[in-house]
Amino acid sequence: MAKVFIPGSFDPLHNGHVDIVDQALDLFGEVVFGVLVNFAKPSGLFTPDERIELAVDTFADRTGVTVGAFEGLAIDVAATVGADFMVKGLRSAADYDIEQQMAHMNRSSSGIRTVFVPCNPAYSFVSSRFIREIASHGGDISHLVPAPVSTALTDKFSGG
Repeated sequence: MAKVFIPGSFDPLHNGHVDIVDQALDLFGEVVFGVLVNFAKPSGLFTPDERIELAVDTFADRTGVTVGAFEGLAIDVAATVGADFMVKGLRSAADYDIEQQMAHMNRSSSGIRTVFVPCNPAYSFVSSRFIREIASHGGDISHLVPAPVSTALTDKFSGG
């Protein structure tokens, strides 16, 4: 089996991300779920530590998944963790256009290849941006995110 690195900001983590991790586990056996952050410029809805905690809670029952926060280029992190490939989830042709260019640049720069995994169609419309927006207005996003994230979003926007 191979080890893969799945990079992203995951702010917040949603069920589309979980689907890609599950598919990568089935295909490769070992996944490093990497929350990429710029520690010099903290931003986002959730802090890096909160994102890590939510990911750890979400993937606690999955053997073969490790979670970490990383800074810098994804290709450098992939090399550091010993990943054989990077995995990127695709929702649409627009995602493919962006990710293909990035994959070519990454391979040209480092030799690491990117494997594209199409998302489950049930999650093809889900994005962290929309989840943040809906949750900020009190909308129900519980069917789009793992339970720990749903609770954290409710707490964040209710002042809890």
